[in-house]
Amino acid sequence: MKIEVKNSIKPVDYITSINFLEKRARDVFRGKKDELLWIVEHDHIYTAGTSSKKEDVLNKNIKVTKTGRGGKHTYHGPGQKVVYFVLNLNKRKKDIRSLLDKIENCIINILKDFKIKSYSDKKNIGIWVYHKKKKLKIAAIGIRVKRWVAFHGFALNVSNDLEKYKNIKPCGLNNNRVTSLKKLGIKNYDNINKVIIHNFLNIFL
Repeated sequence: MKIEVKNSIKPVDYITSINFLEKRARDVFRGKKDELLWIVEHDHIYTAGTSSKKEDVLNKNIKVTKTGRGGKHTYHGPGQKVVYFVLNLNKRKKDIRSLLDKIENCIINILKDFKIKSYSDKKNIGIWVYHKKKKLKIAAIGIRVKRWVAFHGFALNVSNDLEKYKNIKPCGLNNNRVTSLKKLGIKNYDNINKVIIHNFLNIFL
């Protein structure tokens, strides 16, 4: 397997990135392109997945962009690492649960490199931490599968503005139970992209 690694320094338009992923998924299925790992940041945007509910938008004045990924409402913005991938399950294992387990383990290992203990929750997809006796979400996962090619990815909160989550029920959660590396006291995360790439390739290559 060969996985192309892209790392965008400047913010990438959300719609542009989704269109790129859709095309890349088709090309991967046809054998025209390699699989992909792509790390980006987006400007402020709220998105709604395939299982989103209108009542989860608490501030009716915000604009919400619908998307084909799985999951509910979420927020993307500067300081959050959005990790997109395109993986060909036709040449791997046609098991979405197994893929999700690997993605969750990847994020857990990323956080472990920053001395953060985290875990998955089968009832609430994503990665969680316990902080000051509270269960908080630090990473959201949204996957789409077409013809056994899996794409979209996960979003890891690094230093983004957590106040933005108050406009929605992120992933259907009440009380905005979200956190970030910065909120957990991590002061140096300059090498976050390298850590993400290392752990992702360690699992999928």
